[in-house]
Amino acid sequence: MFIWDFVIATVLDNLIDWLYGQIVGFLGNFFASMGNMGVELFELNWVQAIVLFFSQLGWALFGVSLVVCAFEFGIEYSTGRGNLQQTALNAIKGFLAVSLFTTVPVRLYELSVSLQGTLTAGITGFGNSIGTVGQNIVDDLAAVESIADMSAVTLDFGLGVLTRPIMLLFCVIVMAYAVIKVFFANLKRGGILLIQIAVGSLYMFSIPRGYTDGFVQWMKQVIGLCLTAFLQSTILVAGLMVFKDHALLGLGLMLSAGEVPRIAGTFGLDTTTRANIMSAVYTAQAAVNTTRSVVQAVAK
Repeated sequence: MFIWDFVIATVLDNLIDWLYGQIVGFLGNFFASMGNMGVELFELNWVQAIVLFFSQLGWALFGVSLVVCAFEFGIEYSTGRGNLQQTALNAIKGFLAVSLFTTVPVRLYELSVSLQGTLTAGITGFGNSIGTVGQNIVDDLAAVESIADMSAVTLDFGLGVLTRPIMLLFCVIVMAYAVIKVFFANLKRGGILLIQIAVGSLYMFSIPRGYTDGFVQWMKQVIGLCLTAFLQSTILVAGLMVFKDHALLGLGLMLSAGEVPRIAGTFGLDTTTRANIMSAVYTAQAAVNTTRSVVQAVAK
């Protein structure tokens, strides 16, 4: 009878692996679809109008900044401290920034979401047909070389730790917490990216003048947002795949997915917008005050 037990165990093991992978793959594909919704947000007419407004605002601030740079260069040149090469280089940096700050973040976010969907599909085997399962069963049966190999196979799916009701309830709560946390993080990411693009326009005044620290921090935030979009869903799906064989290890991976933004912030890739908005407000106030001073000087 152990021969039949071996055949049944092999068939059920492959079927359950395939079914579980399809369920987890559906979840990963769902998160990828949510990310694509954030990308599709920028295809709406009213969102494109908002992006166009801040793009024009960035160009206006860039133009004012060039005028201010010319005055500052003239003052420094009269004292013998003017550097034409550095001034021209700062102007080129500002031109590149104002040309790309509304398009590169969206394309980078779209790439991260696409990579996340492709990688999770590869991890889970999402989309594999039942024919692939049959082929795997045939390969497993053909790989048997002795009766000892058959007797060593048992119908064990690695979930023995879940035999107690309290442990099962704990695992369900932790899984729900991890999934819901990643769900809401993905849900708001498109709006955060739109806010970051709007805030980025305010830095266009400072870049041609050589003050790039705020814009560099803004770029780190955009990179951190895209990195988080890729890593959070990927680690969550990896934890769900590990959970079937090693429940506690899988739970640890799923919980670690929620720590991605905090770890990214530790390395300077902060995904929040609070500090960035305050820095941009100070930059805008400096732009207004400097422009007012230049106009008053010209009037005199």
